[in-house]
Amino acid sequence: MKSILKNLIDYSLFERYDTEYFIKNKIVPLFEDNIYLKVAVCKSSNLNSIKNDFVKLISYEEVDELELLFILSNLDRKISLFTLCTKSIFQNSFEKYVNQFLDELLLFSIEVRASDIHIEKYKELVVFKFRVDGKLKTFFTFKEEFFRLISSYIKLISNLDMTMTRLPLDGRFSLTIENKKYDFRVSTMPTLEAESIVLRILDNKNINKNLLTLGLSINLLDVLKESLKLTQGLILISGPTGSGKTTTLYSILKELNSEEKKIITVEDPIEYKIDSICQIPINSKIGLSFEVVLKNILRQDPDIIFIGEIRDKFSLNIALQASLTGHLVIASIHANSTIETISRLIDLEADPFLISTTLKLIMAQRLVLNYCKFCGSVGCIKCNFTKFYDRSCIAEILKVDENISSLIFKKASISEFKEYLKTVNFKTLLDDGKSKVSQNLTSLEEVYKVVTL
Repeated sequence: MKSILKNLIDYSLFERYDTEYFIKNKIVPLFEDNIYLKVAVCKSSNLNSIKNDFVKLISYEEVDELELLFILSNLDRKISLFTLCTKSIFQNSFEKYVNQFLDELLLFSIEVRASDIHIEKYKELVVFKFRVDGKLKTFFTFKEEFFRLISSYIKLISNLDMTMTRLPLDGRFSLTIENKKYDFRVSTMPTLEAESIVLRILDNKNINKNLLTLGLSINLLDVLKESLKLTQGLILISGPTGSGKTTTLYSILKELNSEEKKIITVEDPIEYKIDSICQIPINSKIGLSFEVVLKNILRQDPDIIFIGEIRDKFSLNIALQASLTGHLVIASIHANSTIETISRLIDLEADPFLISTTLKLIMAQRLVLNYCKFCGSVGCIKCNFTKFYDRSCIAEILKVDENISSLIFKKASISEFKEYLKTVNFKTLLDDGKSKVSQNLTSLEEVYKVVTL
């Protein structure tokens, strides 16, 4: 069944006829000309009176019921945005209406908990997608003429060159929405059609999380919190992009934050500001690189060092040396599992003795969608009719005991690590995911989407 969200929906038709009629009967008007009115319907639509209520011939397109209900949700907001878009195209200027459009769009994206807004041009359309709980969903489509206007306005408020469309650009802007200040990071990228524009919403919803609200299983949470009592050693949080490592790391920082400890972070970029922690933003343009900061960081007399990402041999060696000399070092690293994290460290040509001596704990994690707590996974306005709302963390934690340490020292194969872990009944990411399924928090399908066997 083809998605009608990929087509232009004329929201003015709701007001031209009767908005309440369409909502009540589960019908979406899509398009009309002098002869036809095209509508979208689903299996539960009430079509008994439609031919009598409309003079024109009716053309039908059947869609999934949840998609239709999603289109009928927040109609006041959608009609308003459509009207502002239409007026700005008619005026052929972004001076009057586009700023109102963007303010309303951003407010709506925040209300539905979006982390990113994607603006793309396809054929005769400009498409607005929101990333909510890690998944992209099309929320609006408008006429292609609007792309140039919204693109120019976003570049203007981000202090970017409005005429530059053939090279990638990065910028940022801030807006006060309903008495709260929000920061937005802007990225543009030239494409075959036009440009792709992505706005990252840098509000504080993730930093409000703590170790208790990450959704970690109780037994894993206890092990992690116990490891944070260490005064030296290396703790690694691993996983692919989008697995929630940054949120976990910030939650750990909040747990460790104390006036008795000097905590220094090295980040690229700093996502969230935490009071009383020394956060260092990498800025290669002025020579403030990872290498420069890490070379000098120990002179700052830190107790705890937080490294945004172990990305190469140099940053790993600094982390190992610092953890060997009486510091607790916490960092993230790209790897699929705890065992693969060890392999990654070896691949970065670190000294196996240093790894075996300093590495204390690895937590590999993923994020899984939770069943919607408002509708019980039926589909409602709160979950944008997706049946899922928010995400929780599934993880595996490997504490480095004497046996693991000796296996690291002798550069054991992955199979040797696995054989040992079987003897201690090690619980994997998949095991933790299945535990969440048994608690009816998520589906097995969602777990398998994020866990590669």
